Amino acid sequence: MTVSNGGSRDIYSVSRLNAEARAVLEGSFPLLWVEGEISNLSAPRSGHLYFSLKDSHAQVRCALFRGKRQLLRFEPGNGDRVLARVRLSFYEPRGEFQLLIEHMEPAGAGDAQRAFDALKRKLDAEGLFDPNRKRPLPTHPRRIGVITSPSGAAVRDVLQVLRRRAPQIPVLLFPAQVQGRDAPADLVAALETAIARADCDVLLITRGGGSVEDLAAFNDEHLARMIAESPIPVISAVGHEIDFTIADFVADRRAPTPSAAAELLSPDSASLIAAVERLRRRLVTGMHRRQAQQTRHLEQIDRRLHVNHPGSRLRQQQQRIDDIELRLQRAVRTRADRERRRLQAAHRQLQLLSPAARLSGYRQRLTPLRTRLDAATGTALRRRRTAFDALVRELHAVSPLATLQRGYSVLRDPVSRRVVSSVTQVRPGDRLHALLADGQLAVSIEGIGADDAD
Repeated sequence: MTVSNGGSRDIYSVSRLNAEARAVLEGSFPLLWVEGEISNLSAPRSGHLYFSLKDSHAQVRCALFRGKRQLLRFEPGNGDRVLARVRLSFYEPRGEFQLLIEHMEPAGAGDAQRAFDALKRKLDAEGLFDPNRKRPLPTHPRRIGVITSPSGAAVRDVLQVLRRRAPQIPVLLFPAQVQGRDAPADLVAALETAIARADCDVLLITRGGGSVEDLAAFNDEHLARMIAESPIPVISAVGHEIDFTIADFVADRRAPTPSAAAELLSPDSASLIAAVERLRRRLVTGMHRRQAQQTRHLEQIDRRLHVNHPGSRLRQQQQRIDDIELRLQRAVRTRADRERRRLQAAHRQLQLLSPAARLSGYRQRLTPLRTRLDAATGTALRRRRTAFDALVRELHAVSPLATLQRGYSVLRDPVSRRVVSSVTQVRPGDRLHALLADGQLAVSIEGIGADDAD
């Protein structure tokens, strides 16, 4: 929404500002290559990836949509260093600058290519690739020197073609390793030997096809400088037609294959091959130029289409949904963590109020009480035992048994079991039992008399 104030000021809303900033930003930059380290990687259920690319000084937000992600040959992760082909974009809802990933690969995969390009630019700046520096090949070479592996397919192809087209030309082989760690030094030594001998008027440095790593020996800077400084014209024929090495650029002539190099050296085809090579270079240059023009035109059209295409707005909305989903997930995790902490606090409080804790306290208090009770009980028992012993002694003192032990006896009626305490209770002839301290006697009353103190 635009608000006018008396016709003097054009006041932008935030939405309009972001929309116009996005149009300017996305329409001003071509596709770019960016290298950095992945961090803050997020993977919503939509299948898109959101992350930051960072280096030691800065970072930028990136989005890799599902369709592009499915074309990756590796699974990105936090900490991965990658090389990405990107399109600049602007995420309007947050007013945030970001990169849309079109292609991505591990950064290590481009190290060799970057080293190749750096050396190529360096030598080109020094003029080693300048066509005016390069010497023409001899029309009728008297002797050809070949620098390659004596057991490789390249030397067989070269000799076969030369035998067929120019069997009269002698060939001198300078053996050298063409791949491996020691190959660059071996190639330099062979080239130095060929230059020192000076018995060849053209040199061919060659090997058959292989991987980029197999051809790495021909990208050596020392070897390139030796080729450029050689007083003898040098042809480079390394790998296949699509393979290019630093040796190809500094050599006086580059041949697409070992066999093609042998044909270049053949006298009956040198002029034709040179003409064809010139036409090929012109065609390749023209095609590259035309392709570059069409690519720029296509990228301009694609940028305009990208800005106005409904799919771009849909991706913006999808990214906004993903952003809301991520915020919701973080909010749910935060709420869950808060509730978990509350539950843990309640659990700790419940443990403090638990009957088990109180019982433990009572049990601790009960232990000294039990000790005191045992001590008091023992004291009371001893006191009661002492009193009991005194009563026993008193009882024993008045006990009839004690009296019996002093020589007395107790008379009882054997029938009624009644104790006879008076002479009036018996008559002569009655039979009684006399209870003594150690038993009883059966006695008979023969007479009853008065009490006689004697």
